[in-house]
Amino acid sequence: MHIPFYTAGRDFVLKKALYLFLFILIATIAIPAVGLFLTEEKTIQQKEEPSPSVDVVRSDSQETESVLLEDYVVGVVAAEMPATFEKEALKAQAVAARTFMLTQTLAGLKVTDTVNDQVFKDEEELKETWGTQFEENKQKIEEAAKETEGEVLVYNGEPITAAFFSSGNGKTENAEEYWQSPLPYLISVESPWDEAAPNFEQDVVIPRAEVEDKLGVSLPKSGEVGTVTARTAGGRVGEIQIDGKSFTGREMRETLELPSADFQMFVKGDNVVMTTKGYGHGIGMSQYGANGMAKEGKKYTDIMTHYYPGTSIESVDNFFKK
Repeated sequence: MHIPFYTAGRDFVLKKALYLFLFILIATIAIPAVGLFLTEEKTIQQKEEPSPSVDVVRSDSQETESVLLEDYVVGVVAAEMPATFEKEALKAQAVAARTFMLTQTLAGLKVTDTVNDQVFKDEEELKETWGTQFEENKQKIEEAAKETEGEVLVYNGEPITAAFFSSGNGKTENAEEYWQSPLPYLISVESPWDEAAPNFEQDVVIPRAEVEDKLGVSLPKSGEVGTVTARTAGGRVGEIQIDGKSFTGREMRETLELPSADFQMFVKGDNVVMTTKGYGHGIGMSQYGANGMAKEGKKYTDIMTHYYPGTSIESVDNFFKK
């Protein structure tokens, strides 16, 4: 059938317009999609960029092992704090652990996997520790580390000594009471949540002869021992007189291997009963205190602010890039 020229021309123009419209439509959809894909790919690449590596001296082999910082943080939190603790307490521990390692690394000091520094356990060790709870506990602690990834505590632009301990006697301690050197962010603060800790108050029984030998004193046959002549800002024994000799609370704690420097001594028969409050040196963050704050709805940043007053959070990259 013959088609008039103007009809054929009109159809040609319509087809051309339709093709142009489809081209524009496809371009409008495709170009941003490509851009989005590239952006997502770039973001994924950034996220997959590994954290810095740190060195850990393993106590079993005495060999130095290189570990990714964030893996190290997971291993420390898992070893140093019960996985049953609140997520916000675990996050506070993660920041403290990361900060401690950064400070030691920048100072060129070797870090062990023991209580002399921070206890660290790798995945195989945690499987032995947790058994059937491994996957559940690992996920919880990895989330706590991930949600604080790269965060460290600083004071006046420098990473702090992020000391922590198990539980206190209701207060933390001034740094100078234990280490002789004051630090403005390690000062005595209230920690009433410690009373909920299972190790808040306990009795340590030591043979009387052993105490006399270690301290080089003679003890009475019965009753309370020693006269406390000074107490610290945190309420622990600052100085005690026993049989004419003077001891600091720290000396007593370390010599007799006591849980805390807050103690009372009683002779009962052939033994000395040491009634103590708290567990640890008492400086910095109380772990049970952190968990108590978290149970009250406090965030990890609130915990940090309370136990390390005057500090702020920065990225670890600010220091590893120096």
